[in-house]
Amino acid sequence: MSPQISPFVLFFASIITSNILLSNFLGMCSFISISKDFKSSHGLGLAVIVVLTLTCMINWGVYNFILIPLKLHYLRFIVFIVVIAAVVQALEMIIDRVSPALYMTLGIFLPLITVNCAILGVSLLMQIRNYTFIQSVIYGLGSGAGWWIAILCLAAMRKKIEKAPVPAGLKGPGITFITIGLMAMAFLGFSGMLPVQ
Repeated sequence: MSPQISPFVLFFASIITSNILLSNFLGMCSFISISKDFKSSHGLGLAVIVVLTLTCMINWGVYNFILIPLKLHYLRFIVFIVVIAAVVQALEMIIDRVSPALYMTLGIFLPLITVNCAILGVSLLMQIRNYTFIQSVIYGLGSGAGWWIAILCLAAMRKKIEKAPVPAGLKGPGITFITIGLMAMAFLGFSGMLPVQ
């Protein structure tokens, strides 16, 4: 059983001090690629929030009510990935119907949420930490919100950096990695304020 962690602490810790992206560096590929455009970053960030929240809910139920009783817990990696793929496929179809422009902008990166290591990482962390159902949902929602905030911050900074006098050797990926490193240090500066596993 997981320790009694306040839902408030768990939610804000997963956004700030235990940010899945800037503390654990999970989900970096789509984070760096999509963050060139603010609108696309916002759309992908919202999609990640939805996918993380839904997959945590479903994976918690599947793990606790199917895999554990049937003593099949060793299949959790495969089952978690299948659940993630199904949720992403459903979300992809919904975005295609609701906002074709956003669907075209996100392009290949929307299906790539399926193999985004942040999504699988959050499901595995909630299982390893023995979170309850409510804790799992809050952790998934907070981790998604933290990912969304991080990508929006990077997109805003990259827009500003485009107009800044950056030395030629640092243009492109160089200044992006420096910016991400500074963001990670800023988020980790809050460590200790909200203790969580």
